Amino acid sequence: MVLALGVSGCHSAYINSTISNETDKPVSLIQVDYPSASFGVQSLNPGQNFKYRFKVLGSGPVKVSYTDGLQHDHKATGPILREGNEGSLRIVIANDGVHWDPASFPPGR
Repeated sequence: MVLALGVSGCHSAYINSTISNETDKPVSLIQVDYPSASFGVQSLNPGQNFKYRFKVLGSGPVKVSYTDGLQHDHKATGPILREGNEGSLRIVIANDGVHWDPASFPPGR
């Protein structure tokens, strides 16, 4: 009985994120801020991806900042995350700006 509760009782909600560089130049100093924490990667070459899994504590928007190949700084705000949200989030850095997939999440629990 105890084993059955341990196997089926707990589930933690996580966001599986991917940052994709779809520009024609390397991007650097990429930082993603989400409710209660942040993560980043030093650089991504064109066509390269970076994956990161995180748990949402609290609520608020996802934000990304980066430096493009011409050394211009950029910032963008994405979907609102709430505690309990789970799923995948793709952050696409493109020549015309940042694209978010999905653009929004359903309310958390």
